[in-house]
Amino acid sequence: MKWVEISIHTTQQAVEPVSNILHEAGSSGVVIEDPEVLTRDWTDQFGEIYDLNPEDYPKEGVLVKAYLQATSFLPETVEQIKEAIEQLASYDIDISPNTIKLGEVNEEDWAVAWKKYYKPVRITDTFVITPTWEEVPDRTAQDVVIELDPGMAFGTGTHPTTVLCLQTLEGIVKPGDHVLDVGTGSGVLSIAAAKWGAEDVLALDLDEVAVQSAIFNVQLNRVESVVNVRQNDLVKGVTNRYNVIVANILAEIVVRLIEDSVELLESNGHLILSGIIQKKQPMVEAALVKAGFLIKKVDQEEDWVVIVAQRG
Repeated sequence: MKWVEISIHTTQQAVEPVSNILHEAGSSGVVIEDPEVLTRDWTDQFGEIYDLNPEDYPKEGVLVKAYLQATSFLPETVEQIKEAIEQLASYDIDISPNTIKLGEVNEEDWAVAWKKYYKPVRITDTFVITPTWEEVPDRTAQDVVIELDPGMAFGTGTHPTTVLCLQTLEGIVKPGDHVLDVGTGSGVLSIAAAKWGAEDVLALDLDEVAVQSAIFNVQLNRVESVVNVRQNDLVKGVTNRYNVIVANILAEIVVRLIEDSVELLESNGHLILSGIIQKKQPMVEAALVKAGFLIKKVDQEEDWVVIVAQRG
């Protein structure tokens, strides 16, 4: 079978929405080539030092690559992808240079090509995300390890917005907590909450592919007794109350979620919001204050921020 590699040269800000567009177009996974990883300070204690070839990365911007079957309707699919990406500009998302290239690959090449980009990543001192086929370097008895299958969908859990969420969640989720994960994607935040002792986790996503991906990864990590994954439009119809609500989604959607979160959080419960580009931070903070939340902490990685707010 022949596959077509579609390579989109875009910005780091646009990586997640562009990846989502590619998933919706039929790709079962994406490869992200971000030159930032070439200059990142990989410390020995994280066990992440491995060879990266600068020739695999663009000099600036980010390449998002996906693989689609070479069928008779592929040209229409590519046009739909182009249109959807161009529409991101209406959400004030920088998509430049927004160049798209196509190339043909054989199935056997595609099946293994992306694996060289995916290695174990230590998010915190005791928290690691790894593909199923890799051994975790210097693994200790205290390590909490999540296995993800990147052959499914919605990334490897190492995008800056996800990393910020994971680092924040680790310090907030307590044994016995009830957690709501809105826009769960791969399910990594829900899986982490379960491994940190949450009593139950509700993981929601509007995208059916994301739901299936999250279910697969929840089962892979054997936390299905704690994490319930279902398809849902934000928190529509949700009535239970939670100690922690986490959402790693676009800032414009975060703002829609904030008001509903007031009624779903227990007193002194925490709302953790990520997926927010730095220039959208004032808009999100204003919505939090208007809804009566107390902003407790703001952390940043690259151009992304995570905001922790608390209900009084």
